[in-house]
Amino acid sequence: MTRLKVWDVPTRLFHWGLVGCVALAFYTMKTDGAPFIFPIDIHARGGYVLIGLLLFRWLWGLVGSHHARFGSFLYSPATLWGYARRLMSGRLPLFAGHNPLGGLMVMVMLLSLTFQAVSGLFLTDDIFFNAPLHGLVDRSTARTLAGLHHLNANLLMGLIAAHLLALVVHRLKGERLVGAMITGRKSLAGEPEDAPATGARGQRPARPWLALGVIAIAALPVLWLWSA
Repeated sequence: MTRLKVWDVPTRLFHWGLVGCVALAFYTMKTDGAPFIFPIDIHARGGYVLIGLLLFRWLWGLVGSHHARFGSFLYSPATLWGYARRLMSGRLPLFAGHNPLGGLMVMVMLLSLTFQAVSGLFLTDDIFFNAPLHGLVDRSTARTLAGLHHLNANLLMGLIAAHLLALVVHRLKGERLVGAMITGRKSLAGEPEDAPATGARGQRPARPWLALGVIAIAALPVLWLWSA
């Protein structure tokens, strides 16, 4: 059994921050919002933080450590099909990071979450709340975005349910994905198929100053939206 360092600290912090923001967003909209006095305001501010988290992840997917980069888990359609066939046959291929189907799910969720967060910047309830960018679109466009915002929220619920199901399936097959996202390490029975080549840049962890720089960039729109 090999125990590998897979997820860097910034990726893990992003993941659990994302979980918290999404949970808060659904709670404030799908319930009466108690104990919050103004749930729509809490919902919006959670969305601003979500925008910062997503901006960080898009940037970190380009410059982060090996398994955090998009290039490490985006595969061709042929590879996706081959992985699905092997998975259905009961032979679970070993991947340290995201497997091909998991990587595809990550991208779909990131795109859906990004649309949800950005579209929310143009919405209004016509009474108590106007989002920071509401004045940039006409009333018809705002209504269209509100409808898409609602539909995409339902899509996100389906994606989250599929993600949770995948966690259960992998756990039954002996792969502890939740634990790996907490500790950053994963135990594998052999050599993973997504291991970087010896001496590759991707094997080296991302430099702390680089992570701090990306965090600073991602924080800028959050600070502006929070004070808008």
